[in-house]
Amino acid sequence: MSMNSQGRPSAPSDTAAVPHAAQTFSGNRALMLDEPLIFECGGMDVSGVDLEPVPDHASRLGGLERTSPIGLPGLSEGEAVRHYTRLSRQNYGIDMGLFPLGSCTMKHNPRLNEKLARLPGFADIHPLQPQDTVQGALELIHRLAGWLKALTNMPAVSMSPKAGAHGELCGMLAIRAAHEARGDARRVVLVPESAHGTNPATAAFCGYAVEDIPADSRGRVDCAALIARLGPDVAAVMITNPNTCGLFEPDLKRIADAVHAAGAYVYCDGANFNAIVGRVRPGDLGVDAMHINLHKTFSTPHGGGGPGSGPVVFSARLAPYAPLPFVVEENGRFHLVEEETAREEAHADSFGRMSAFHGQMGMFVRALAYILSHGGDGLRQVAEDAVLNANYVLRALEDVMSAPFADTGPCMHEALFDDAFLKDTGVTTLDFAKALIDEGYHPMTMYFPLVVHGAMLIEPTETEGRQRLDQFIETMRALAGAAKAGDAARFTGAPHHAPRSRLDETRAARQPVLAWQGDKAGR
Repeated sequence: MSMNSQGRPSAPSDTAAVPHAAQTFSGNRALMLDEPLIFECGGMDVSGVDLEPVPDHASRLGGLERTSPIGLPGLSEGEAVRHYTRLSRQNYGIDMGLFPLGSCTMKHNPRLNEKLARLPGFADIHPLQPQDTVQGALELIHRLAGWLKALTNMPAVSMSPKAGAHGELCGMLAIRAAHEARGDARRVVLVPESAHGTNPATAAFCGYAVEDIPADSRGRVDCAALIARLGPDVAAVMITNPNTCGLFEPDLKRIADAVHAAGAYVYCDGANFNAIVGRVRPGDLGVDAMHINLHKTFSTPHGGGGPGSGPVVFSARLAPYAPLPFVVEENGRFHLVEEETAREEAHADSFGRMSAFHGQMGMFVRALAYILSHGGDGLRQVAEDAVLNANYVLRALEDVMSAPFADTGPCMHEALFDDAFLKDTGVTTLDFAKALIDEGYHPMTMYFPLVVHGAMLIEPTETEGRQRLDQFIETMRALAGAAKAGDAARFTGAPHHAPRSRLDETRAARQPVLAWQGDKAGR
């Protein structure tokens, strides 16, 4: 099967789609290169290196010998490097410009952090080394854990979860263990509509029935509805604060008190912690468990699916159930408690493990470097600047776009818009986002949160200066004006100038082709 041509630049012979002056013989357009799949670059019958013929010898594989070709293309090192370099130039990253994905905190990743993470004493160690040989690494984990506990006012932390959703699972497993320890079989978790989408998925994965709690007219949790639903069957409430409308939940302490009185626990999604770090301590609000995305608040790379890191802090109520391993300090030495038989009183009822080893060491180094570079006062300024930038975007766009909660006060880390301003234009939220690609920006978060129709969620973070924000704002204003002026063609066919035109995203999600199956020639 050859490469799917959907979305690829038109062939040089397609004169109906490409003006003659714009045609090229190669299919490339200046530095916009039409890069094929790697299977189309090299042949299956060649190798990228010259090797002497392998002499005949008796097999030692015991009948496990390969009976068919391996099915991988042969490329030289130069060809392989060029292929992936060309692909990388078609992608967008935080090092190229503002990355406005809401609830993602796509901030700059400081290069100092990268330099420190590459120090041999951190980068070259192995999780099975004797603990005496990795005292520096254990101390770093211990110091980072101390900062996370201090910033949240929570007495315990698990460092091993590998991502935010993994951290959610960790917190909910601790809650389940706490209920089981007292013989309390509760089966319901309450999740507000303004919470992150992973929250109900995590609760369901843990075996709980999930019930939604509506948002009020101000975009916050309907406190009365939540409290009215509490009962002996409710195990926990999973709440995101600040929520996915970009708003602070002022009633969280009241909610937590009611939840605790009903014998349940409060899980807080800490994905938006960047908006309140150094200013608000979740432990003061009655939170029992909260994950912290190091790749958001503390600037470690998001990294295309890994490696992430989502440590979870616990209240005194849940600390005994926190998972292994954890680091303790004794007489100036650091010890990793890994076995259930060695767990201490503080983790007497640990539910077990979240992963084989201790967490993402490289992310720990980067996060601690970021924290020490800023200090407590600098982290507070991070939150203040992030909120300032989001409000700057909100107020600069609210007269040309529709901001459903703009009149309820300032937002926190992100600005939320809906599609009301696009009514009767023939342009959808998806069209608007695709047109933003033509303007050189990664699209904002679309259709999330679900509490507003056609949502557009923009989080500029604190690392963007006013010049870049103004440029982005002027682009958004121009696009809004074009949509209202009836220039629908600009949007419905967008993107026009990207390496790939618009794809069938529904089909790509439901019928993905993820493996090379060879073309008709049998390659």
